Amino acid sequence: MNWQVKSYDALTKDELFEILKLRVDVFIVEQACPYPEIDDTDRAPETRHLFLVKDEQILAYARCYRQSASTASIGRVIVSSILRGQGVAHDLMHRAIACCDTDITHEALVISAQCYLDKFYTGLGFVKQGDEYLEDGIPHQDMFLVRN
Repeated sequence: MNWQVKSYDALTKDELFEILKLRVDVFIVEQACPYPEIDDTDRAPETRHLFLVKDEQILAYARCYRQSASTASIGRVIVSSILRGQGVAHDLMHRAIACCDTDITHEALVISAQCYLDKFYTGLGFVKQGDEYLEDGIPHQDMFLVRN
């Protein structure tokens, strides 16, 4: 398995296809949540696409991007069903945090997390901020990373 980090312009057509297919398969089909999955953040110059490739198939993915002048964010965090429960999500998030620290100048690192993943994200050092809200019919919680 091979981890990669690329800008939009550096992605091959096949990598982009595999990323979008995985995101649609899980976020729209598996979670039964029709919403505009593809947006301009994907191709913003500072956005980084972090993904795990095995046998030319992308099996895990996260999008690291600038949310505001002083804030970086991680989104579209996903692990294929064939790798879930194997610690890949922890590895993915540690790599995504490192990617933001390396590639995106920021004072704060935030995420919009699905509420059922609260323990997962708090275990990584994220803390809830504000009230829960519905995003495309799914309960979410804004969280920010607290560093020691």
